[in-house]
Amino acid sequence: MDQPVQRNSSTGHTRNKSGARPSRPRSSTKGPLDSDEHPVASPILSQASRFSNSQQASPRSLSRGFSPASRSPAPSIAPVTSKDFSFLLRPEIYHQLSPLSIPAPFRHPSRQPAPETPIPELLNNGHFRAAAIAAVQALTSSPVSVVAAAAHPPVNPTDHARIFELLYTRLACLCLIDATSFAAQESKALEDLNSAFYLDPLSGAHLVPWELRILGVRLQAIGFGDPRRAVMSYYELAREARTQITKAGKAHDHSASELWKHRLAELGVKVAGVLIEMDDLAGAVEHLATLGDGNQHFKAGGDGRLAMSQALLWLHLGDVEAARRCVRDGKGGEMGERVLDALADMADGEYKVALEKWQVLKGTMEENDVHDEMVGVNLAVCQLYTGNMTEARDTLEGLVDAGSTSHTLLFNLTTVYELCTDRHKNLKLRLAERVASKQPTPLGWEKTNADFKL
Repeated sequence: MDQPVQRNSSTGHTRNKSGARPSRPRSSTKGPLDSDEHPVASPILSQASRFSNSQQASPRSLSRGFSPASRSPAPSIAPVTSKDFSFLLRPEIYHQLSPLSIPAPFRHPSRQPAPETPIPELLNNGHFRAAAIAAVQALTSSPVSVVAAAAHPPVNPTDHARIFELLYTRLACLCLIDATSFAAQESKALEDLNSAFYLDPLSGAHLVPWELRILGVRLQAIGFGDPRRAVMSYYELAREARTQITKAGKAHDHSASELWKHRLAELGVKVAGVLIEMDDLAGAVEHLATLGDGNQHFKAGGDGRLAMSQALLWLHLGDVEAARRCVRDGKGGEMGERVLDALADMADGEYKVALEKWQVLKGTMEENDVHDEMVGVNLAVCQLYTGNMTEARDTLEGLVDAGSTSHTLLFNLTTVYELCTDRHKNLKLRLAERVASKQPTPLGWEKTNADFKL
């Protein structure tokens, strides 16, 4: 990074000097996000080499050493060294979640899960607010009842795997229930995730799961009000990913190599997204160009999701042709290319042309007994913009009847209600009751007032 970094001894995280101009990574065709370059020396690995011989302080610079754990993988292996993560178990870190943001039909006791419901079951049924609350109860050792204590037992301060699992559940669920601001504040308790404290002193591996580290970057950037922090953190993760790709190549571990290449490609897209949020559009364009149309990592997993992500960023920047190139020649899959083609027409204001393409896509999917919510919503938007408001309403209500209840769908449908009549509040309340009466799904059951614009 071009900007100097200071260490804040009171909080333990790094930040740019105040007054420094916002910056982006240098634009180049080779860098930390390119997997085919020789690995850049990682500060994380250098910390690990020092960590193996001495105790380290926690990221808060307090005397939180580690002590031998009682368990070990096998009798012939030395006991695993554990660390005290009790600084993440303090109740004052976590916010109270008010039920007042939930529409009345969802708050009815007969529709709420029992206090003793295990967290995995809550997640499978889309009870994300209840799962977020249960995760904190386990983290802070404050179950609401003896029965709940059995379902959500308190965690040991040295059980990092359980702590990080619960913390990821908490933060992810807060984001899913439109409480991202709370999640951003709570994520600050993790402080510097690149600190040596979070490394295994024996292997040098990071103790925090990759998914939590990725989520933490995003939330901490919001919490500290510094999007540049996210760019720097993504590049640090990219260094680690490239190192792991090199290791996997030397070990001839193809699956591990593909996993880390996929992660590296995702980081490239995330950096571009942050640059757009920083209004550094020129930087985002240059950065996306360095990812390359021929980058095979954007087809990792065979579904072309990363190629579509890249294409959507180009659409956001207004370069429709660049977006189309991202999914050509099968890079985004056949369906992805057709979807992007229709979206590009919408971006060009060609709603009648796009409407015909969405109708064909919808028919093709229904022939295969597939009801795609994204296709339906975009079809309704095109119907609305071509003056067919009644058809748009019918399309969106049909999606709700079929079981789709995403925020985007509900928000668009309630907007149509507002355009149709001045008595839209009753329509919104009846819609909330319809959604609440549906069976829970892993995609989310409980909704907020914001979903229905109440």
